[in-house]
Amino acid sequence: MKRQHVMASVFLILAATVLTALCWTSLAETIPIHWNAQGEADGFGPRWLVWLTGPGAMVLTLAIGAALPYLSPKGYDVSAFRSTAGYIMTLVVGMMGLMHVLLLTAIFNATFDVSRAVPAGICLVLALIGNSIGKVRRNFYIGIRTPWTLASERVWYSTHRVGAKLMAGSGVLGLLAVLLGAPGQLAIGLVVAGALVPVLYSLVLYKRLERAGQL
Repeated sequence: MKRQHVMASVFLILAATVLTALCWTSLAETIPIHWNAQGEADGFGPRWLVWLTGPGAMVLTLAIGAALPYLSPKGYDVSAFRSTAGYIMTLVVGMMGLMHVLLLTAIFNATFDVSRAVPAGICLVLALIGNSIGKVRRNFYIGIRTPWTLASERVWYSTHRVGAKLMAGSGVLGLLAVLLGAPGQLAIGLVVAGALVPVLYSLVLYKRLERAGQL
């Protein structure tokens, strides 16, 4: 990860840490930690979990992002697209920070509609990631990693060009749907569809190239 991505992630982690510390004394000993599709709290746990699901998860994500270049085998090196990888990992850290803010908001405001806010946040981040996913080179950790994309560099690049448009498009459509009053399930459905199409595309393209003897 480049320095600016590390610094941005650290800033987000510090912001989440400060926010959690400010909220800590106002939290009950037992807090809601899970909500059903209707936005009703159906899972509870001790308040210390906010440190684990918030700043803790963000630190772990940053550590994984920093370690990927060392974990990557030869020929599938994440360092080959370090700037893009850093950008994506920073967005993932940011998404976790956003989910943490939504969690705290829901804890303090029982009328807050988690069932729509969380899908909207996920769609926003996926739309931002989609703009860069086409620049991801073949690796084992980031991107559309199917048996067919990993087996063929041509299939990898073609699938990621298609996947970038679908990810950004489904993210934007899902976000707009929630903002216009649609249920969160619809946004998640759009995201799932946008993820499944590139997988099927990679299979179809690989088999077509295989039959043509172009692999």
